[in-house]
Amino acid sequence: MKKTDETGTGSRAPTDVDRLVGENVRRLRLKRNGTLSGLSAELGISHQQLQKYETGSNRLSAGMISRLAEVFGVPITTLFQVTEDRARKTVSRSTQRIDALKEEGAWLLGRAESEETLQQMVNVLRVLAGKN
Repeated sequence: MKKTDETGTGSRAPTDVDRLVGENVRRLRLKRNGTLSGLSAELGISHQQLQKYETGSNRLSAGMISRLAEVFGVPITTLFQVTEDRARKTVSRSTQRIDALKEEGAWLLGRAESEETLQQMVNVLRVLAGKN
């Protein structure tokens, strides 16, 4: 039977949730002034593996997530919480993407070579915006 991730693609690549948990592991480790080698020894894994978890390049198993919560003395849900700092970064990235798309749209509209082409482009945008 083929294993699938939450997107149903069959990929075992790390997801946004894996990256979020990894960021929280790093935040909690640094909060207690821990080192990669110290925490990895406590977990019984290499410091390279822990670093891969923290950077989100490797997925964490349910058992490892449980062990991390135990070592940090926090509920498992803490590892899945979006921090205020991460929420701000996400909003900032989203705003940057929207601004870039607006610039690209304006550039494309500016490349229209005739009034007729420009009118067609504006008509498409109106339909997409629900303003027809």
